[in-house]
Amino acid sequence: MTRPGQGSMMQIGKFADRSGVSIHTLRHYDEVGLLRPSGRSEGGFRLYTEEDLERFLVIRRMKPLGFSLEEMRQVLEVVDALPGATDSQRDQLHARLDGFIEAARTRRAKVLEQVAMADELIGLLEDQRLA
Repeated sequence: MTRPGQGSMMQIGKFADRSGVSIHTLRHYDEVGLLRPSGRSEGGFRLYTEEDLERFLVIRRMKPLGFSLEEMRQVLEVVDALPGATDSQRDQLHARLDGFIEAARTRRAKVLEQVAMADELIGLLEDQRLA
């Protein structure tokens, strides 16, 4: 269940457990090309590596901020391209990455506003309970 250079491989069930998402979600990400497994078993089962898990964690962290699948794909393309980029390519990739960083900061601020509103609601409801 390993391939040279890939290290330990895990089947989709174990990957789902470790990543905290359903097998259905992982299959969907594979179907749309966002997270492809690194291999397949002789029986055709999807096999994932630790590197696949690290890649998935980027996706999982983008989801609550409302990034679309296409935006996730673009971020992963930038991250994948950085290691082999020339200096001029790296500058362009960093500029694209800066745009995603700013978008994530803006979306994070909105989430924090929503959390503050939820806290206010909880406080109001608790005050009503005590009245």
